[in-house]
Amino acid sequence: MNWYFCKRSNTAHYSSKELKNIGLKNYGENVLISKDAKIYSPHKITIGDNVRIDDFCILSGEIVIGSNVHLAADVQLAAGAGTITLKDFSGIAFNSVLTASSDDYTGRSLTGPTVPDEYKKMAVGDIVIGEHVIIGTSCVILPNVKIGEGSAVGALSLVSKSLDPWGVYMGVPAKKIKNRMKDILELEKDYKASL
Repeated sequence: MNWYFCKRSNTAHYSSKELKNIGLKNYGENVLISKDAKIYSPHKITIGDNVRIDDFCILSGEIVIGSNVHLAADVQLAAGAGTITLKDFSGIAFNSVLTASSDDYTGRSLTGPTVPDEYKKMAVGDIVIGEHVIIGTSCVILPNVKIGEGSAVGALSLVSKSLDPWGVYMGVPAKKIKNRMKDILELEKDYKASL
């Protein structure tokens, strides 16, 4: 009952005034960010209209979030030296991690944030999540990946390579299992016409 009360009264999210004080690079209308989310380098983050970012999300680095995007609880967007872009109508389910930078795990370099850069080798590459992409719970998206428009990534999947548009992908590593329906494009038109 307490959650419902907080949700209705909107005290679980930053108010418009509080949102302005976070120092985001830019943000649109109807943006709901949980007060339990963590935002690092807010001056590098752009957010569109009708966006909801739930509890315990972590956003760090250069991030561009389109409109009508939802980040469920515990989603982590770690851009590091890269950029993460989430296009319109995309969504990421609980516990998923997108990282645009990764340490070298081969043993040829030191790792971690306490080591100077000259002793590390980082894999760095932008991540682009296309329009109407949905990412299931507990997925991992690695650097230098583009997920094509309309694709769906099933729960517990690892995406280490770019994915073509309008597919349903699952597994470790993620592989296409079938095509995804495009009905959502007509629904988007209807939705936009109703605004």
